[in-house]
Amino acid sequence: MATTKWSIDPTHSEIGFKVKHMMFTNVSGKFGTYDATINTDGDNFENAAIEFSGDITSIDTANTDRDNHLRSGDFFDAENHPKLTFKGSSFKKINEGSYELTGDLNIKGISKSVTFPVEFSGTMTDPWGNTKVGLNIEGKINRKDWGLNWNSALETGGVLVGEEVKLNIELQFAKQA
Repeated sequence: MATTKWSIDPTHSEIGFKVKHMMFTNVSGKFGTYDATINTDGDNFENAAIEFSGDITSIDTANTDRDNHLRSGDFFDAENHPKLTFKGSSFKKINEGSYELTGDLNIKGISKSVTFPVEFSGTMTDPWGNTKVGLNIEGKINRKDWGLNWNSALETGGVLVGEEVKLNIELQFAKQA
């Protein structure tokens, strides 16, 4: 069967994350510049090849000072590691509408295997005749696994930045001719 390429529709996608701040509230952020592709056997998404890259300089938490700190050597070190990447190794159907995505997530030059549940919304044709597919990926990673170790102790106990990063990724892809 022929390979079908699906390209991300950035106007209908969002790469979001949340991290605990001061042990009790969440700070949200997103990547403004990214790219992702999916290659499938025809329209069959089982075993699809999925790749993603995000531009570290596009991190946006709605606070310029915090964004600049995240881009610094204390966290992502954008000067030496301008992108984070993901290369899927498995996209397995669990049941109708549910998949499991496994692959290598590379942040700051460190690559680790991760597995995330994926809600597969199926395919649909938009009003302009384009075939689209929707995916929602939610998961958690520990930022320290990728060398994002900076923190500051609080006078009241605890730390300023949580270790767990919650991911909320909404993706829409368009089938390429």
